[in-house]
Amino acid sequence: MWFRRDLRLQDNRALAQALAQCHEVQGIFVLDQDILTPLPRADRRVEFIVESLAALDAGIRAHAPTPGAGLIVEHARAVECIVKWARALKVEVVYANHDDEPASLLRDSRVKKALAEFGIAFSTFKDHVIFERSEVLSLSQSPFMVFTPYKNAWLKKFTPHDVVAQKSTAHPERWAARPPQAKALPNLKSIGFEATNWSSLGLEAGHAGARALWLDFKKRMPKYKAARDYPAIKGASYLSVHLRFGTLSIRELVKHAHAQSLTGCEGSAVWLSELIWRDFYHQIMHHHPRVVGQSFKPDYDLIEWETGAAAQQLFTAWCEGQTGYPLVDAAMRQLNQTGYMHNRLRMVAASFLVKDLGIDWRQGEAYFAQHLNDFDLAANNGGWQWASSSGCDAQPYFRIFNPTTQSEKFDPQGQFIRRYVPELAAWPDEALHAPWVYEQKKSAPVGSVLGRDYPRPIVDHAAARQKTLWRYGVVKSQKISAPDGKNAEP
Repeated sequence: MWFRRDLRLQDNRALAQALAQCHEVQGIFVLDQDILTPLPRADRRVEFIVESLAALDAGIRAHAPTPGAGLIVEHARAVECIVKWARALKVEVVYANHDDEPASLLRDSRVKKALAEFGIAFSTFKDHVIFERSEVLSLSQSPFMVFTPYKNAWLKKFTPHDVVAQKSTAHPERWAARPPQAKALPNLKSIGFEATNWSSLGLEAGHAGARALWLDFKKRMPKYKAARDYPAIKGASYLSVHLRFGTLSIRELVKHAHAQSLTGCEGSAVWLSELIWRDFYHQIMHHHPRVVGQSFKPDYDLIEWETGAAAQQLFTAWCEGQTGYPLVDAAMRQLNQTGYMHNRLRMVAASFLVKDLGIDWRQGEAYFAQHLNDFDLAANNGGWQWASSSGCDAQPYFRIFNPTTQSEKFDPQGQFIRRYVPELAAWPDEALHAPWVYEQKKSAPVGSVLGRDYPRPIVDHAAARQKTLWRYGVVKSQKISAPDGKNAEP
């Protein structure tokens, strides 16, 4: 059983099949050097995985009556390692759950081919989503490109059978003893990584950590619709990292949310929609793998983004939370300090980078990919293309978030801003959303100086908005007004 993005024993489809069909099962996880080598040496996700693997190994040892049962964990190239162990253990089948990212599909294709040369089967299963690939199609049997009809078709297709828990804790006697040549489970240092601030964030890895968050959110789910957009309050589920690494089953979450939505619970219905968005983006990536690096709407790749030294300075200011727009800066600092960013703020920060600063969405996507604990290629790509208007069912290009009004609406008392932008902690509530405007009308708090303690805005939003409308005009195939007021082809 090759664990990948499914680090749990409970309700694991490939594991259930392995235990049901085989007399003996050995679990393995590969800390894939092809993935880990480019990462920074202090990466919270690697620490999360290492801790989750320790929990998974402990779960196997506690569950299996076989003396010495446990998980093999290797730090190697997965393509080589899986074949090496399959041959060494003389296995008949390697089981795994699907991973539809383009690089993962290529890896799996190579593994399958290499295993076949030695007469070893490679059997994979759907586990990470409810519906995948071509399971939800339009009446013309083509993939959906707009979310709402996809959601409607998803709900119409959905039955209780789709969320039946898999019997992956059955037949515990079939777990094999770890082979004597298997190394001890690695720690961060042994694979060349450093400890992060993960433990200080109050987060717990593994299935136990996922279950604790899930039980807490189940009680809060009815209020999700009303609370989800406010970063200063506990409104989100905080389960995204556990969904990303599969320490919790998507079937369990959907089963509960769907059942509650049928009782009229609006919070559950809205959260269920978020889970369906997750399926939607995965099927988009399956049918349109070109979105990795290209706009879903090809015309949007004609847009000329800001480049050069000045653009790099703007990008750096955005990355460091030094744009002069407090809500944007608080969002980026939250990401840098914790690896988490509230979903509303992901939209605000992305819109600001693309439509206020004129920076290519791919630069922002890559930065999020490096820093998000819950980084998932399909969701991250889908979110950035949505914000930049270049993706399927994205917001219209002329819809441009105003960072000041977003701040006034979703952090009205400035609680979130004060938490991550302490330079403004002494400023009154009404000043926190646009301190440069407040400064012009009234005196700043004693000891606070804009431009010294906190930056002035690096761009004027109104002027940036007009330039963005001009910049995006390239997709309209018609002449429009340029930022300088002249008639021009952008």
